Amino acid sequence: MVMPSFCGRPEMFGVLFGGTLETLEETLDYRMSLHKPNIVIVNLCFTTNKYLPAGKSHKKDSFAWKLLMVVLVGLCGLSICFVRVGQKSVFTQAGFLGKHAALNFRCPHLSQNSTNGIKLHYVKPNSFQRGECSCTPVHFFVILSMQRSGSGWFETLLNDHPNISSHGEIFGGRKRHQNLKLVTRRLDEVYNLDYMSSAVKNECTSAVGFKWMLNQGAMQYHREINLYFKNRGVSVIFLLRRNLLKRLVSILANAYDREMKLLNGTHKSHVHSKEEAFTLANFRPTINHKVLPANFRRILEVTQNALEAFNDTRHTIVYYEDLVKNKERLEQTQEFLGVPVLSLTSQQVKIHTQSLSDQIQNWDMVYKVLRGTEFEDFLNHTEYI
Repeated sequence: MVMPSFCGRPEMFGVLFGGTLETLEETLDYRMSLHKPNIVIVNLCFTTNKYLPAGKSHKKDSFAWKLLMVVLVGLCGLSICFVRVGQKSVFTQAGFLGKHAALNFRCPHLSQNSTNGIKLHYVKPNSFQRGECSCTPVHFFVILSMQRSGSGWFETLLNDHPNISSHGEIFGGRKRHQNLKLVTRRLDEVYNLDYMSSAVKNECTSAVGFKWMLNQGAMQYHREINLYFKNRGVSVIFLLRRNLLKRLVSILANAYDREMKLLNGTHKSHVHSKEEAFTLANFRPTINHKVLPANFRRILEVTQNALEAFNDTRHTIVYYEDLVKNKERLEQTQEFLGVPVLSLTSQQVKIHTQSLSDQIQNWDMVYKVLRGTEFEDFLNHTEYI
């Protein structure tokens, strides 16, 4: 055992070692009584007794030693603090801290996908931290379409992908697109990953977007929106439907169910069982056949105007009929979005599967009006599913 010598001041042993009242002599006697004489006395004197002031009590010495210890501890604490602040945490950079990445960590230089023309972004949401996904680049997209063109089914397919989040009709209702400021603010929320919906995946989303109906402000502010898309690198998916007559049947049936609520008093635009689909398909609308050609020409004109308005953005045209018949078209869409190509499925069930002659109440009049026009092909029925 190593024991210190305090220049004939054994009471100092109690000061430095635990504040015990035992003197050095008492401790030594105790150790000897245990037959442990292996004690080495170490001289810790910094001076000799002749330099010690005479007549001073050990209380003043105790205070001096305590003050010295406080100063030493304080200096050690400050040194540790300065060293800690100045260094980067190796564990944080290596990912050991999980989602709480270092604020000063920089992501690698982002090289754009020159092959597909995709513009990528390192997104920093205001509502949450992306954590270990902070350096996962994000691609912005939008689905431009019209009601009852298969956009709901198409979105469920995209949202089946673990890296895609498509937020639905974020501009449904006039108040949501009544002015350009509201529109751009909502766009910023979506593309900054701050917009919350059931489509939100996780921090590692690599493609985020929504569907935008052409009559919900997209064409009203098309110049400003087109500039926004180009500046932020938003890719546009035009989702169209070739057979406008079948689209019209779907519109009228959906409007009827919105009023009548055929499914247990609730309205459903999309269904997930064959029983529900059969119930909704029982309604056979009567179509105003006299205005059919004019209405179809107007829809084609709106579609063409949209294609021209956003023609200089990165875009692709997807037809609902092609998605239903050819699974490769969905794979091409995933490549367009820059995500891994996966097999995607939807739980939605198609409502109208019968021939048009069985779905339209006044089929004979409709057939007569469209026969011989540029819309004659709409009369032919092809079984989708």
